[in-house]
Amino acid sequence: MPDLSRRLAVARGDEPADLVVRGGRVFSVFTREWLEADVAVVDGYVAGLGDYEGAETIDASGRFVVPGFIDAHMHLESSKLLVDEFARLVLPLGTTTVVVDPHEIANVLGTDGVHWLLDVCGELPLDVYFMASSCVPASSFESPRRPLSPGDLEGLLRRRRVIGLAEMMNFPGVVSGDEHELAKLRLPGAEHVDGHAPGVIGKTLNAYAAAGIGSDHEASTFEEGRDRLRAGMWLLIREASAARNLHALLPLVDQYGTERIAFCTDDREPEHIAEDGHINTMVRDAVAAGIEPEDALALATLNPATWHGLRHLGAIAPGFQADLLLLPDLESFVPETVLKRGRLIGEIDRPEVPEWVKHTVRVRHVAARDFTIPWEGGQARVIGVIPDQIVTESLVEEPKVDDGHVVADPDRDLAKIAVVERHLGTGRMAVGLVRGFGLRSGALASTFSHDAHNIVVVGTDDDDMARAIGRLTEIGGGVVVVDDLGVRAELPLPIAGIISDAPLNEVVEASRGCIEAAAKLGCTLSSPFQTMAFLALSVIPSLKLTDQGLVDVNRFELVPLRV
Repeated sequence: MPDLSRRLAVARGDEPADLVVRGGRVFSVFTREWLEADVAVVDGYVAGLGDYEGAETIDASGRFVVPGFIDAHMHLESSKLLVDEFARLVLPLGTTTVVVDPHEIANVLGTDGVHWLLDVCGELPLDVYFMASSCVPASSFESPRRPLSPGDLEGLLRRRRVIGLAEMMNFPGVVSGDEHELAKLRLPGAEHVDGHAPGVIGKTLNAYAAAGIGSDHEASTFEEGRDRLRAGMWLLIREASAARNLHALLPLVDQYGTERIAFCTDDREPEHIAEDGHINTMVRDAVAAGIEPEDALALATLNPATWHGLRHLGAIAPGFQADLLLLPDLESFVPETVLKRGRLIGEIDRPEVPEWVKHTVRVRHVAARDFTIPWEGGQARVIGVIPDQIVTESLVEEPKVDDGHVVADPDRDLAKIAVVERHLGTGRMAVGLVRGFGLRSGALASTFSHDAHNIVVVGTDDDDMARAIGRLTEIGGGVVVVDDLGVRAELPLPIAGIISDAPLNEVVEASRGCIEAAAKLGCTLSSPFQTMAFLALSVIPSLKLTDQGLVDVNRFELVPLRV
């Protein structure tokens, strides 16, 4: 425990600090001022600002000293990286704290997986706070390994560093007063609840907020964001790999200020972070779009800490944890120096990966004939992909038919899509049609598909689709690209079928290789596998596919392929 008496002695100037950061312009997030002051650090906390002496000094002359960045909502698993590699990636970019929903691993490994992830994150220099995954499965239309019960959630909520209930994705259940969903909201420790309500407006939004759900990261338009603020909710502006909402929502900051708004990344691919950055890029892009640097910094520091009740984070002030960034300018927001709890980032140990978190792909043999769609004429429902968004259109098209069966039609950008249950080997699968990938040949497949993480495959050739699923079972899960029955690229994800155990550079190289291989097949999407992953998520409008069939999310019911 920190020695409070010593901290006070340093604050008074009676004793030297452990560290003094001297000569920089220190950001006061409370007053939006830049202060010419030393920062005195003791036992990992800020003791005071002013004129101080210390055992060690860092010269911050000509630098801007700001709090460490905080990601208000994200999924560690979407980085495809083991937690130590994720920390090595984002800490130098200035992200010092993340608030995660581990529902990806929970869908595959249950609460055992969440407890394991909690344990291995406890040793990181990166602060990782958890929200207890409220919707496993996301809806009754999805098939995880097994559902999490209210009792499971109650056990998670007792854990240190679990600070509330994660995104309530089953918004139809909440709004309608479904007792199973309301029971989760009544759990001890569930007073702090994140939301997930894409497209929800009006009285439906009123009901959702009235349930006690305090935030939403799914707003994609100015009007949706404004309605959430008017309802008293926190607006978490998201800039993910497949869902980019920053520029659509920044005008809200201009019009209403920074109150009750924070930044989050939700789901970012490893190469996206490696090439472009993390929360720091949201700050950079916001400033480039005309937001004052002081306001953008507040959205990335104090505001996410305030929403999540992390009172010791998000500011440089007495009593706050000494997570400090030294920035050379207020344009790039790439720190020259990162201090975590008043220390430079050192070596990060590799966690042990037990065998039981692997070998999770259990699939009955899938053959080309399993993708057959008999057709006697008529129109079909088609999932319409919207670039850079995770919502889809619900289209109606006349499919191409050959010898009484539906076939892919690359000339009209119509591919087949299938979702195959992979946790219990039930053999259950559903087949549909999708537009928006641009594929001319081959197949793309992955065991990473929100949120149940069953196998999702998109392709123009039934044999290639079957080969892709076969390869996923051989490598224990991951991402594969197949053409003419040959594996053109792959990214193995042996941990729960969603996380790699390889070093960062190998994961990034393999992930880039898969994207490049998809492009060679004609794919026009910048993040094809992240986009594909969301096509199986049954709580994001408008039309999705799970192993149980096509889901009309607006009506919240299964619908047939034939119109």
